[in-house]
Amino acid sequence: MSAAPIRVLVTGGSGFLGSSVVRGLAAAGHDVVSADLRAPAAPADGVRHVVMDVTDRAGVLAGVAEAAPDVVVHLASIVTPGPGSTRERERAVDVDGSRHVLKACLASGVRRVVVSSSGAAYGYHPDNGAAHGGWLTEGDPVRGNVEFAYSDHKRQVEELLAELGATHPELEQVVLRIGTILGETVDNQITALFERPRLLKIRGSDSPFVFIWDTDVVAIIERAVTGPVTGIFNVAGDGALTVDEIAGILGKPVLTVPEPVLRAALAVARRLRLTAYGPEQTRFLRYRPVLANDRLKTVFGYTPSRSSRQAFDDWRMRERR
Repeated sequence: MSAAPIRVLVTGGSGFLGSSVVRGLAAAGHDVVSADLRAPAAPADGVRHVVMDVTDRAGVLAGVAEAAPDVVVHLASIVTPGPGSTRERERAVDVDGSRHVLKACLASGVRRVVVSSSGAAYGYHPDNGAAHGGWLTEGDPVRGNVEFAYSDHKRQVEELLAELGATHPELEQVVLRIGTILGETVDNQITALFERPRLLKIRGSDSPFVFIWDTDVVAIIERAVTGPVTGIFNVAGDGALTVDEIAGILGKPVLTVPEPVLRAALAVARRLRLTAYGPEQTRFLRYRPVLANDRLKTVFGYTPSRSSRQAFDDWRMRERR
């Protein structure tokens, strides 16, 4: 016997991840409402689409009330700011928008909220994962970095969720701290690093990456909507790849630079408006969060289909298929 359909509202439903989640939930027979600033380029069959700006508190309250969902999947955020974006606008979407969605969930009696957080919420710190051999677990502190808007905002959103969990435990939470997503159609600021003729590495730092295949992320979100388990979970494949290992797979050389040299070069380049990145970017390159996925597998009950290495190999081979 199949489970009863669930009414689900997905914020950011027209985005790269959101559109896949919407299609997956609809294909599984659930009653899905997709909310975003714009309609999707390829609407999913049987899905109702509504215009929603998460920065508009009244609009979010009204939209959630009208949809009357059992579960809200909150994916709306600014991962890669576009030209002309400001820190204020990004915070309005990421933090204030999340606050509006959470308050609307309480006002409408939503049973569960599934939130896409990020490994960036842990922040980029030299002592990341020190208690576990460099691997970050869900019990490690979420510290973010003020100098990185996305990391700082994800930390603030998780603080909102922790406070809400203490005061309103009736609203179930599934919080997914997602690693670097790869997939056949994924192109972003991280994959752009791998497209360069030489890979950049800071001397003395392995700078490992953890990867998760996009279809695994979608399946995990779908299970978060329908399954019995709640809580916080790192979302990553098994293992990690260092910059040297990635360069070896790609057959590319590595440019190894002392951190003070790169920091000074970035400071000059940004002053001359040659790059949007500043000297703080060296922290991103040195102290990338490395996510342990034990809890995802043993508590949440999902084993990713690809390890970090397999996800990278499949992403690399996509153009040959």
